[in-house]
Amino acid sequence: MLTDINTKSAPAVAAAAQAAFRKMFPRASTGIIDRLFFDVRRMFTGHYLDYQAVDLHYHDLEHTLQATLCFMRLLVGRHGTQATPRFTPRQVELGLAAVLLHDSGYLKLRSDRAGTGAKYTHVHVLKSCAFAASYLPTVGVTPQELDGVLGAIRCTGPYSHVKQLHFNSHVEQLIGCALATADYLAQMAAPDYPDKLEILFKEFREADAFANVPPGQREFKSAAEMIAKTPAFWRKHVFLKLKTEYLGMYRFLAQPYPRGPNPYLVAIERNIATIETRIG
Repeated sequence: MLTDINTKSAPAVAAAAQAAFRKMFPRASTGIIDRLFFDVRRMFTGHYLDYQAVDLHYHDLEHTLQATLCFMRLLVGRHGTQATPRFTPRQVELGLAAVLLHDSGYLKLRSDRAGTGAKYTHVHVLKSCAFAASYLPTVGVTPQELDGVLGAIRCTGPYSHVKQLHFNSHVEQLIGCALATADYLAQMAAPDYPDKLEILFKEFREADAFANVPPGQREFKSAAEMIAKTPAFWRKHVFLKLKTEYLGMYRFLAQPYPRGPNPYLVAIERNIATIETRIG
């Protein structure tokens, strides 16, 4: 299931998102979904306003597409269970906008020539919110709707605390938890996750240097240290957040629901096993 869609291809993921949306809402228009994917692809490839192409190799366009695919699969799974409150087509569209833009804060202006977008890691959620706030009104998102999208984006990031965030409705909170869940699951379940951890460490290192974090105060002193801590990070931090803070939204990915295997969890455990074998 995880490899049946080419997540390096924006058109392929867009088609899968459209199919998921139509499965939930057969009579709803999908016009804004086409526009979102078209524009986000341009943003990440250097064809949108005065922004450069994304120059990261971990938090790249594929990561955004992987998270988007997981997000839509999760929502389809939830929709099929008849869980309440029910999401409307517009709420799903806004959630899709949030996941597609959740890492837009890594993008750099053309005049920004120093380093890579990784330097913004510590503030990328805030920058993503600012980017979304300037873009989404151009595709018809109202100020009230925008507030919900920004709330969902703020749920992402390792330092987010969903319970401390304000939401206008329980639906907005659920969308935010679904986005945060998909953000974690998609990257950690990716087939090349164990091989990309050193790339992720380099992003953290650049961000710490840009923020003038003293070497002795950095969370990870080396790639080897970060990799060695990854299994515990998954089991004692991420999975705990998925079950509690993110309201157990990951369960809607089970096939079949509720007790079938969750392909994302299966893939993550396989990746963690690979990492543990490598670190001995």
